[in-house]
Amino acid sequence: MRIARFTTGAEPQYAIVDGEPGAEELVVLTGDPMYTPGTVTGERIKLTDDVRLLAPVIPRSKIVCLGKNYAEHAKEMGGEVPEMPLLFLKPNTAVVGPDDPIVLPHYAEDVQLEAELAIVISRVCKEVSPENAEQYIYGFTCANDVTARDVQRQENQWFRGKAFDTSLPLGPWIETELAHDDVHVIGRINGNEVQNGHTADMVTDVATVVSLVSEVTTLLPGDVILTGTPAGVTTLDHGDVVEVEIEDLGVLRNPVLRRQ
Repeated sequence: MRIARFTTGAEPQYAIVDGEPGAEELVVLTGDPMYTPGTVTGERIKLTDDVRLLAPVIPRSKIVCLGKNYAEHAKEMGGEVPEMPLLFLKPNTAVVGPDDPIVLPHYAEDVQLEAELAIVISRVCKEVSPENAEQYIYGFTCANDVTARDVQRQENQWFRGKAFDTSLPLGPWIETELAHDDVHVIGRINGNEVQNGHTADMVTDVATVVSLVSEVTTLLPGDVILTGTPAGVTTLDHGDVVEVEIEDLGVLRNPVLRRQ
């Protein structure tokens, strides 16, 4: 089931996404189905240009990210996969939705896309085993862990390189049922494919990632975990359009701009 957050000009609403690609309709729900038993209102809205899809979740607590979780990406970054999985945080102020602009920070010249599968947590989760981790997953969405690479290389802490506003597009919706260990992760710039990975190649799989993170911190409903990016991270320029596609999930598209 696909769950979208959207607006037609008024307050954000939630809906089940029904229909084939290019002919989707939104089956409007009451409330936020992640926190309340959302019920179908009976209203159906065609997914047209009059509907603006929003980030399907704005984490109330945190976004935890897994670095260098694909061996080929670790290699292109000039190193090996770390013995201990590398974790870092992004703030919820980094989140934007589909078609929202990625604004390149003024202090960086080399800003790159990172196409990733994102996990959305459904309920309080602490010290769970990999075998039980699925019980705490609400669903999955596309993510772009936009990174100021030149700044990241200059500093031991990645805050300036990873946490700037608009550095985490999420969307277009949450897919609650996904064969997450068997899907392609694709990144494109202006329609040209620059990343093509597969979640089967992740060093640490989805269930283990949730377990690992829950050992460190209590995960709350709506928290998001990014699972790492495949090789092919590429510099973004003003005027580019960047896409992240997750097989059987959807396509997240964002324009890129640099304020003068």
